[in-house]
Amino acid sequence: MFRFRFACAVFFAVAATALTAQAQTLAPTPPMGWNSWDAYGLTIDETDFRANTQVLAGMKQYGWQYSVIDEGWYMENPFGANLEAKKYLYDGNGLLLPTVNRFPSSAGGAGFKPLSDWVHAQGLKFGIHIVRGIPKAVVKANLPIAGSSFHAADAADTTATCPWDDANYGVSDTPAGQAYYDSMMKRYADWGLDFIKVDCISDHPYRPTEIRQIAEAIRKTGRPIVLSLSPGPTKLEYAAEVAKYAQMWRIADDHWDAWKFAQKSGEYPFGLSEEFDRIAEWNKYVKPGNWPDPDMLPEGYLGPHPGKDQVRQSNYTQDEQRTEFTLWAISRSPLIFGGNLTKLDDFSRSLMTNKKVIAVDQQSMASHPVTDLPAGFENVRVWRAEAPVLDCGLPYFAIFNLNDKPVTLHFKWDQLRGKNTWGPCPTRQAEDLWNGKRVKGDKPVDLALPPHGSAIYQLDMP
Repeated sequence: MFRFRFACAVFFAVAATALTAQAQTLAPTPPMGWNSWDAYGLTIDETDFRANTQVLAGMKQYGWQYSVIDEGWYMENPFGANLEAKKYLYDGNGLLLPTVNRFPSSAGGAGFKPLSDWVHAQGLKFGIHIVRGIPKAVVKANLPIAGSSFHAADAADTTATCPWDDANYGVSDTPAGQAYYDSMMKRYADWGLDFIKVDCISDHPYRPTEIRQIAEAIRKTGRPIVLSLSPGPTKLEYAAEVAKYAQMWRIADDHWDAWKFAQKSGEYPFGLSEEFDRIAEWNKYVKPGNWPDPDMLPEGYLGPHPGKDQVRQSNYTQDEQRTEFTLWAISRSPLIFGGNLTKLDDFSRSLMTNKKVIAVDQQSMASHPVTDLPAGFENVRVWRAEAPVLDCGLPYFAIFNLNDKPVTLHFKWDQLRGKNTWGPCPTRQAEDLWNGKRVKGDKPVDLALPPHGSAIYQLDMP
């Protein structure tokens, strides 16, 4: 027992030092928040954004922090059929502005500063989405770049367009290109930005020069702004490079609300069943300040103008929705909820307010898939995460049924836990973190899981 206590004390001291280092990073834990895309697509306006943010603020004690306006805030008419009809708004230096008809607090050139201040007053952080690059119309007008002697044509890389967005040229890897991003990020920092999602940059195509330029521009502002790269799949071979500059990067194409999609174009749309292998591939790159991102949680009510398909309650079954939330939590992935918070159903709210499951995502020390599984675990996945140091490293286990039919699993915890890293911590009970029920940890387990269902436990001592 003395050796056990001594081992825990030593580990506590080492972990405390590590946690101090983590606290100095920009994103020491996986970012948690809400993004408008899954429910509103291009159409979010100030009234709806404030309404969703107020609901999020009511759950900030659970860790929800970032409220993010996704694509289209600079479009006067997001329902327009083409670029001209959408009517982008930008200023005399070629920087996009929120449109006053949709964001009235931006009137008089205030931009998002009043809205950002309001978000901060709710105890939350403010984020926006952009598509990388410089608007083609700005280049055509050859507008001056603020704070420099350059003009837009000097900064444009006209060969680097986005294949699914015809509004922008790329930004050249030149002093002029850096000056354009510097002016952009200075503007956003002045608005009080805390989070920026940059699209068409980590894949379709991969633009490492612009990733570096944006990160450098953020650094120059002196403001801590989380950089999230999109879409995926970011290639594994680029992992070290993106980790130098970004805190989040997408590891899959756009993820939507189905276990499996029958019709796809490449990876799009990416189903929940596909996420298990993809998240496992990226597991070794998860660390404080770097969070591979399997995309938002398309749960709850997706409307009034979702980024894909028609208005709907998420197509997931409740078991699938719980499985998605559990997988994201046990793998320490960013938790960015996508559903309309003003129409949040009780089940979705119960997931978003489960402190113990969220603690797995935010506080566990490490996590990984368990590969040496007992007989009878065909098409079943298991993940293990280590609990915070105060729990002496007693593990969490999440068990997932990937079958299209129910399964009953028979096992002992010792068959899953492997060697106890933190000392001789005997398992006396296991707590189901979704419902609080406890089962004896030293007895054989019979676990029934529905199709695509899951369970998550923490093993503990008496």
